[in-house]
Amino acid sequence: MTDMDRFKHDLLLYLQDARDAFLWKLDGLSEYDIRRPLTPTGTNLLGLVKHVTGAEAFYLGAAFGRPVGAPALWIAGEAEPNADLWATPDESREEVVGRYRRVWAHSDATVEACGLDAMGVLPGEDGGEGPELSLHRILVHLVAETQRHAGHADLVRELIDGATGLRRGNEDMAPGDEAWWLRHRERVESAAREAGGRSAG
Repeated sequence: MTDMDRFKHDLLLYLQDARDAFLWKLDGLSEYDIRRPLTPTGTNLLGLVKHVTGAEAFYLGAAFGRPVGAPALWIAGEAEPNADLWATPDESREEVVGRYRRVWAHSDATVEACGLDAMGVLPGEDGGEGPELSLHRILVHLVAETQRHAGHADLVRELIDGATGLRRGNEDMAPGDEAWWLRHRERVESAAREAGGRSAG
């Protein structure tokens, strides 16, 4: 295995880790819970999956001349604001998740077919061309973006039902029952109030 193959493997490993985390965060939740907005800006679990699906299709599909069906990204000027960040009542969980799996298989095929130095051209506004970026740069961007949104999913899931963890079988959380976590939270709250009182005075 060459150094370039190892770099590509590592990047895909971290990307796949985030992909799997998204789908795990949906496990055991109702249709309402995977869709309901948990922040003032509407952040929700199924919308996050829909968004990263569109991002992968944009960067590892269209940019390399390999378009694949996926939600249009509003930030790229392809849809109304935030259209890719929530699921309509007509978009089923199975449809959104299935499309994500299809797009990531398509993305993996793009990565497999290209060297890290292969250049992709991002679609621009009004059908024109945007910036030219290497596959290496695009993969780094997608790992960062997908992991960032996986962190959003962590917080949203915890707000829904208290479920936490990095990945199935490796929660990466301090051991403690509900009472322990309540005491811990109260300790953190107390420290915040004390520090806040000092700064206000």
